Amino acid sequence: MSSDYEKYDAVLLSLATQMSGGVPQLLDVLFSFLSRKTDFYTGAPLEEARKMVLNAFDTHSQEALKLAEEARKKKEEDERKLTERRAARKAKEEAEILASANQSKVVELTDEEAAEFERQQKTKENEKEEKSIDKNEGKDAEEEEDEKGKIKPNAGNGADLDNYKWTQTLDEIDLTVPLKVGFPVKTRDVVVKIEKSHLYVGVKGHPPIIDGKLRAQIKVENSSWTLEKSSVVVLNLEKVNGMEWWDHLIEGDPIINTKKVQPENSKLSDLDGETRAMVRIFHEKTIPLSTLKILVVSVL
Repeated sequence: MSSDYEKYDAVLLSLATQMSGGVPQLLDVLFSFLSRKTDFYTGAPLEEARKMVLNAFDTHSQEALKLAEEARKKKEEDERKLTERRAARKAKEEAEILASANQSKVVELTDEEAAEFERQQKTKENEKEEKSIDKNEGKDAEEEEDEKGKIKPNAGNGADLDNYKWTQTLDEIDLTVPLKVGFPVKTRDVVVKIEKSHLYVGVKGHPPIIDGKLRAQIKVENSSWTLEKSSVVVLNLEKVNGMEWWDHLIEGDPIINTKKVQPENSKLSDLDGETRAMVRIFHEKTIPLSTLKILVVSVL
């Protein structure tokens, strides 16, 4: 039965987008049409016409409530799965940090030993800098040429484009797509097709907002989308290769300069006590040894 109604969606959506008054204006136009072009009000007792309208209202309101409840449950389930995936990923990252930290040990140094070690380190760093100056000068020109035409990543390491905004981590893509159709959209009005190498986002009866090849493959089973505020589609896409930054989302998009990407840093407050202590030890490697009483030595 729904297919019988859906075949008129394109016409009705076209009408709705032309009306600044939204649904009230659309209803006013429909009842005006019935008054001017049919015998809806005069062909039978007026009470029968009113009953016909109320019956249609009751039927479709129940269907709308049912679909809204299904959409709510789907959104909750998608959000739950997304939260679980992110929690699992965070736990994995913390475990890797802890495993790396456990490969280090703390050695007590005297002030004299620390000063000598610092002197040796500075000497080595100066030698490396001198050797790399000539190489860097040649590379700078090549890099400037390579970066021409590329845009700077947004704060989320993605891009803010005319029709959508995307951000990324090494593992996943978050995509926000405003629908811009001028009326509240229901989940059933939205068309989203998530494929391994292709993405489609749009509204029934309207040209697609996104319809193109993805920069790289994604895990379809771990990707999801939701409709927010009846006007914005939000997608989460998990990358197959979780060890690379994408320089664009859809083929043909502007290319971002991935050299300016800012890798995400876990907050120390989010880590458990033991892991937090290990991270602090690693951080101390960057502090001048003259201010320290310990030295972290990696175990090879």
